[in-house]
Amino acid sequence: MGTIGYMNAYLFDGVNDTIQEKGWFTVSEETGRFLAIGTGALPNDNECDRVVDLQGQYVMPGMINAHTHMTMDAESLDSGFGANEVEATVYALDNLKKAIQSGVTYVRECGTRYDIDIRLAQMQAQGKLSDLPEIMPSGRAYSMTGGHGDFPEFSWLVDSEDEMRHAVRQGLKNGAQNIKLMATGGVMSKDDHMFQPQLSIAEMKVAVEEAHHRGKIVCAHAEGPKGIKNAIAAGVDSVEHCFYPDEEDLNNMLAQGTFVSPTLVAGAGILKIGEGTAFSYQADKTREIWTDLLQNVAKIYQAGIPLTLATDAGTPFNGFELTAVEFQLFVEKIHLTPFQALLTSYHSAQLMKIDQDYGSIETGKVADFLVLKGNPLEDVKVVQQVDKQVYKKGRRVF
Repeated sequence: MGTIGYMNAYLFDGVNDTIQEKGWFTVSEETGRFLAIGTGALPNDNECDRVVDLQGQYVMPGMINAHTHMTMDAESLDSGFGANEVEATVYALDNLKKAIQSGVTYVRECGTRYDIDIRLAQMQAQGKLSDLPEIMPSGRAYSMTGGHGDFPEFSWLVDSEDEMRHAVRQGLKNGAQNIKLMATGGVMSKDDHMFQPQLSIAEMKVAVEEAHHRGKIVCAHAEGPKGIKNAIAAGVDSVEHCFYPDEEDLNNMLAQGTFVSPTLVAGAGILKIGEGTAFSYQADKTREIWTDLLQNVAKIYQAGIPLTLATDAGTPFNGFELTAVEFQLFVEKIHLTPFQALLTSYHSAQLMKIDQDYGSIETGKVADFLVLKGNPLEDVKVVQQVDKQVYKKGRRVF
């Protein structure tokens, strides 16, 4: 193993609103990390074992999707919840392949049947599945009985503080790195509503306490106002969806350093593709909140709360190949600039506490990057390029 030099590229490092012209960088094949980065002529190119001329294409960091469900089937109205463990594993591998081909190099799972994500992450730690995105596993989610996560083999069902403590400790023992709580009803569950609070503050506080003791993070599915307030009071690291925060919520999230994952693609897919096809209750719920959601996400951003790149991938009409569409929706619906939209991927790395190694193109960081034909700071839709080059740890995987 040696050193690979890349030259003649336009570089977007993922954290600065600039493009470096005539960029170059070197990558260690042994460590999979960036060795040096600069502009102009590639220095000491004779010391590189191989030199790649990128011919004036654009380089940006690999995308980090902070909300996925790999064992779901986006092409099925019930998201494949009837699948057995073998079928669910096939869904997971197929979804992860779609993700890496689209430029997603890291995912944070937010609820997986049979703990399949934990097993796959353990295999990655053994050097296997290297052509798939890195996985921050959650294992099963945590739901009250009859709650939003009460699907077969999908959640730990907990109905008290003691049950929550035991379940979270078991999940962490199994290998979960992200604890997913269900604070409200949701779009996908038929017999509850987004405005209904579910897990209590006390129950969620126990989960946060146990996870933080182990240095792990906690997210909460929280769509309606009461559940959002409960999740924030419990001290979660991120609020997922967050349809109806009020000013108090915004101030508390800002003070606590809470992240928000809007998952706009999930709703847009049901409205665009699922109309007349999705279960009627899913379409009805989405139409009910869509305009309010867009307005409130804009308020969240304006308040200074970091938004993550997160899509809820796996839900109906929301495939793992659609992550880059979230950038487009941030620009077109929330009116962010292309740079502000692209920065959400780095926010994902910060939320996941992996930003010391991932999320930007910097010396010493893991060399996960994409090669595009167009400038993403001018038009974020170029990140949706189907035939983009995808590199993971310095090695081209697609």
